[in-house]
Amino acid sequence: MDLKVLRVLAGEVEAVPPVWLMRQAGRYLPEYRAVREKAGSFWGMALNPELAAEVTLQPIRRFGFDAAILFSDILTVPEALGQKVTFTAGEGPSLNPVTSARGFDENTENWQHYFEPVYAALQKTRLGLPPGTALLGFAGAPWTLATYLAAGAGGDEQKAAKLWAYRDPEGFGHLLDVLSECVAFHLIRQLDAGADAVQIFDSWASGLPDALFETVVIKPTRAIVQKVRAARPDAHIIGFPRASTLSGYQQYAKATGVDAVSLDTSAPMGWAARTIGTLCACQGNLDPIALIAGGLALDSAVDHILEAMNGTPFIFNLGHGILPETPIAHVEQLLKRIRK
Repeated sequence: MDLKVLRVLAGEVEAVPPVWLMRQAGRYLPEYRAVREKAGSFWGMALNPELAAEVTLQPIRRFGFDAAILFSDILTVPEALGQKVTFTAGEGPSLNPVTSARGFDENTENWQHYFEPVYAALQKTRLGLPPGTALLGFAGAPWTLATYLAAGAGGDEQKAAKLWAYRDPEGFGHLLDVLSECVAFHLIRQLDAGADAVQIFDSWASGLPDALFETVVIKPTRAIVQKVRAARPDAHIIGFPRASTLSGYQQYAKATGVDAVSLDTSAPMGWAARTIGTLCACQGNLDPIALIAGGLALDSAVDHILEAMNGTPFIFNLGHGILPETPIAHVEQLLKRIRK
């Protein structure tokens, strides 16, 4: 299948870059809010193949993005490992904090059973996609998942995970190994279920000293990429170590084996083209606030990114997820500007 996103991930330069947006299926769309109300709960929607496929397809029908990303959540992996996740409206996810990976469910048959609705949603989405639209799966990276497990909550509070990593490197390393196995398992089976490519979200990769970044971000990600490629040699993988340092981004691109690095809002795209773009494709990095602002500010921001990435294998995206208050008209403006 000739897909623009896959051509870029293979190192080709597109005159008009493909575009999709993180969290493009979300609360800024009235049709999403209607399905969310019908589902009754977040997990009720994410683990219902029909509803998950429907909200995945909604932004494709409305905007014609070049890729659909499956509606799911990174915390499906802790759930598959037997760690109960609760979503509370207005507060986000919560878990029982852990200090050891002992007792985690490492039975791959149980993982398969838990993840089955996700794979069914991918298959249903695949059937509803128009020609030329890529389908992306995803999973959370081990470090980011470990921060949730150690703290028992979301947000960028890394203290509990950092303390564990410093005080008990062997025990924390075992946790990362278990998470890596489950993430790789999940990504392989998403590819089998119809995903054209997958993205690894390391949402809390910021603020890490170099040595710790190597240990908890790069090493587990490299292990996942190797496991996925050993099973599916032609797998296309995007990595997103959000808000890491510039040297961290560069080392990530060199050492993990991903096909593309997604960059956050603060990363200079001219620098990215000269450094990351010589190693793999780039993805990013429009400020979600600029998308809310619209008008000349949005046009200028889009033009700046397109100019910086000219001649580089590039997928246009945001530097983080689209925000609920984003006007639909501004998404239309964005696409018109990119595709002019």
